[in-house]
Amino acid sequence: MFNSIQSIPIPLLLLIATVLEVSGDAVVRVALYNSTGFSRLALLCGGALLLLGYGSFLNTAPVEFGRVVGLYIATLFVVWQLINFLVFRTLPSLPVCAGGLLIIAGGLIITFWPAK
Repeated sequence: MFNSIQSIPIPLLLLIATVLEVSGDAVVRVALYNSTGFSRLALLCGGALLLLGYGSFLNTAPVEFGRVVGLYIATLFVVWQLINFLVFRTLPSLPVCAGGLLIIAGGLIITFWPAK
């Protein structure tokens, strides 16, 4: 199974990892602030499983960790803003958008700048 996951294109692995991480974080946040009792426990367990999936997919990518992190961070920012809007109905402010452009530019530089 590990080899079949590694055959997934790297950008898709990163996208899957990002969606799992941000979704897991959102579920944990909902559990902590909007739930009680069994519902809270179930949401925390679900969030933990999503975060385990994130770690598994990110570390499955057959790329040097230092280089994959650049593209991952850029992808993380974009997906985080999408989930923030879809789950919490919050649009990013101008400073968040400006900073996000720097994050994306930095991620692309880290990932694609040729190594010596």
